[in-house]
Amino acid sequence: MAPELRTTDAPLAPIDLPGGGDWLSWVAERCEAELAEAQRQVGLVKAGSSDAPVVLDAWNRAETAIANAESVALWAEVHPDAAVRDRADELSQDVQKYVTELGLDRDLFAALDGLDPAGLDDDARRVLDHTLRDFRRSGVDRDEATRDRLRELSEQGVKLSQDFGRHIRDDVRSIRIAPERLAGLPEDYRAAHPADDDGLVTLTTDYPDLVPFVTFGSDGDARRELSLAANNVAWPANDQVLQDLLAVRRETAELLGYDSWPDYDTEVKMIGSGQAVADFIDRVGDAAKERAGEEVAVLLERKRADVPDADAVMTYDSRYYGELVRREQYDVDGQVVRTYFPFEQVRQGLLDVTGRLFGLEWTPVPADEARTWHDEVASYDVGLGGTRIGRIHLDLHPREGKFKHAAQFDMVKGIAGRQLPEGVLVCNFNRGLMEHDEVVTLFHEFGHLVHHVLAGQGDWARFSGVATEWDFVEAPSQMLEEWAWDADVLATFARSAAGETIPADLVAAMRRADHFGKGLYAVQQMSYAARSYWFHAGPHDDLTAYGDELQRRYSVFPPLEGAHMHCAFGHLDGYSSGYYTYMWSLVIAKDLFSAFDDDDLFAPDVAHAYRDKVLAMGGRKDAADLVADFLGRPYSFDSWAAWLAE
Repeated sequence: MAPELRTTDAPLAPIDLPGGGDWLSWVAERCEAELAEAQRQVGLVKAGSSDAPVVLDAWNRAETAIANAESVALWAEVHPDAAVRDRADELSQDVQKYVTELGLDRDLFAALDGLDPAGLDDDARRVLDHTLRDFRRSGVDRDEATRDRLRELSEQGVKLSQDFGRHIRDDVRSIRIAPERLAGLPEDYRAAHPADDDGLVTLTTDYPDLVPFVTFGSDGDARRELSLAANNVAWPANDQVLQDLLAVRRETAELLGYDSWPDYDTEVKMIGSGQAVADFIDRVGDAAKERAGEEVAVLLERKRADVPDADAVMTYDSRYYGELVRREQYDVDGQVVRTYFPFEQVRQGLLDVTGRLFGLEWTPVPADEARTWHDEVASYDVGLGGTRIGRIHLDLHPREGKFKHAAQFDMVKGIAGRQLPEGVLVCNFNRGLMEHDEVVTLFHEFGHLVHHVLAGQGDWARFSGVATEWDFVEAPSQMLEEWAWDADVLATFARSAAGETIPADLVAAMRRADHFGKGLYAVQQMSYAARSYWFHAGPHDDLTAYGDELQRRYSVFPPLEGAHMHCAFGHLDGYSSGYYTYMWSLVIAKDLFSAFDDDDLFAPDVAHAYRDKVLAMGGRKDAADLVADFLGRPYSFDSWAAWLAE
């Protein structure tokens, strides 16, 4: 059964972007108008009605308007005009200040707390329960002095988070090296990096420069130099910013009665407690330790063929020697593989694959109709059963002042009969040939976009889009990665310039080669998760030194001397203490994928059941229940453990 669609006499339309017009005014006017609407609806909630459905409808409209206002943060990350980005940051502070005030508004809380839930349907009751829970987590029941301090901390936290992200976004570093030090790089990469008047080549820390260089560049010193630059982005500025942000979070949790920020943060997540995060990190680390040790020994042996006295494999060696091992021992040459993945073909192939899988139609929107913020943004209307159910925007290449990583951002939360869901995928891919791991990343991130649109067909803003527990949100996207590894799927779009389809035996070799490094991946992920957790669990005077200690404890790669990676570790803001989410979600993703038939990944009965029971539900049920509804049983570690041992 497809997600329920509701139509009005006038079909819903996407929001009207200004295109080449006055973005500075438009961003401010939209944000301020939505805040004014939120305030009006909140006034209706507080008007004294005891009719629960009427009050909750007003609250839902308020939450919808707040979400629309909060989406101003998108323009701080993607707009090419620095003035618009700065204004969006200022407006975001206003929005978050208002949200904080609402969370501490005792009259508003009393109006909602006094409602009689009898007669409400399951969704409405869940909205009310979650809303009252969030009020208590905001500190509405604390004394006046505590609530005043919580306001101050919230405002400080918003500003610090913006500073942290802006320092990363604006700090593109570079190195200059002689052309001969590009040895090992593909021809198209070298052609795109000609020598300047001084006879030197400039390489930046943006992904299209960084990733191929550390994967294929044979000059170890140059790999180290560029890796060090990348790991020092936003240093030293973000060191103190992060310390201040961590302090704000610790004090907030303490004022609210929690032992630590991770305990506060995990209360509304699947994992349930801070200690459970620490235990999970150790569980995965212990499970992967032996395999990681065996794999790093293989890398070291290969490195010694080049550097006989080498005694360790460094982080900047891992991709390069991993690539050599796959080429020499698994007969997979990444430079050959990438010839089958021109960007434009991959993008279209992704649309075709997801359209077939989920029964969706992707219709290109002409630039003069979409009127987006940059001419490289590609927009598509999303259809299901001949009805438009949303719009997406793909902003996939790097530029100055743009968000530096890969993520999906909400532009509009979908509300049945009121507004179409619109989402934006923001990445930093090469405009030419893509590495296969970039193809996998694109499938992953696009999964969030599909989730946002499919779950934007219901009545409640609270449950619209990717609205599940935060440690589940990666699972659907991680599962979609599997389609980027299937030979039959890849054969539909992976073709060389000569028109040759990627050979099935090459894909099989790629899959075999991909098994190498799973242990390394798991322990390195746990070193990141440990930073995320332990930085928040208690104060540490020197985050660089403590981060290096955690690297030595969990990873098999020594810390990079002179690096301060925590300053560029953007997930310490958005995910705070919850970076474990990626591996936790992977456990569930492997279990979800076990329901699909390897011989027919497009089987509609399974694909549509997954679409309707997991993706389209948004936040209407707890994530564990969504998984159980689809699998017919609770999730388990078994599929993940089998994957790790494979």
